[in-house]
Amino acid sequence: MKKRIVSALFAAMLAACALTACGSGSGSSKGTITVAATEVPHSEILEAAKPILAEKGWDLQITVFNDYVQPNEVVEAGDFDCNYFQHTPYLDSFNAEKGTHLVNVGEIHYEPLGIYGGTESDLANISDGATIAVPNDTTNEARALLLLQDNGIITLKDGAGMEATKNDIAENPHNVEIVELEAAQVARVIDETSFVVLNGNYALQAGLNAQTDALAYETADSEAAKTYVNVVVVKEGNESSEGVKALVEVLKSDEISDFMSEKYQGSVVPFK
Repeated sequence: MKKRIVSALFAAMLAACALTACGSGSGSSKGTITVAATEVPHSEILEAAKPILAEKGWDLQITVFNDYVQPNEVVEAGDFDCNYFQHTPYLDSFNAEKGTHLVNVGEIHYEPLGIYGGTESDLANISDGATIAVPNDTTNEARALLLLQDNGIITLKDGAGMEATKNDIAENPHNVEIVELEAAQVARVIDETSFVVLNGNYALQAGLNAQTDALAYETADSEAAKTYVNVVVVKEGNESSEGVKALVEVLKSDEISDFMSEKYQGSVVPFK
């Protein structure tokens, strides 16, 4: 009888322990956070955050996408809690064009856009008729054209601003040809075009660093750093998700900021 009582008490203790994660604490299970991301640097940063979140009781599940469209579509559809791959002008443009309802819940880092040499390597002596590949989505193309303007390659029409396309080029003294490609494809033509203008994540994916390899790039203290900060995004109505709040808190922590600074050496700048 005593053995039965002891066995029953032990079983009860095990059940209680399972329910309370053996004393609760910071490591107790709180749930799963699903996030859609592009590969470099976003998924790498998330992988660095994963063990920190695990200590807090969150299971971070990361799915990598290779374009700028699907990560928004899966969050809008409710298949993922959030995504981490884009800056706010792209998010605003995507919502306007697609009718989606996505919102920024945390500014994390900035990636300077850079001009990289292809078949040519000297912007000061650019050849007539040079080809320059740029991202073709609305905000990143405008950003690329503004960087080319800042470096004296072209002049845009007054007021073109953040909606500029190659049709807004007012002066083109070297008769350069702007080659518009999906952002993920630009790095692939680096051996076929005179120059390419790359987003920071795709430059890193191609083994390039803005500070050491780019011929020109947006500086960390520029207005672009504030405008093009990369953000964590959820579907409108999910801003109060405890898991996403925990993710943003960790991504903005000193530990992750130090990880970005040490790993990317200026190609990814923590946003403070």
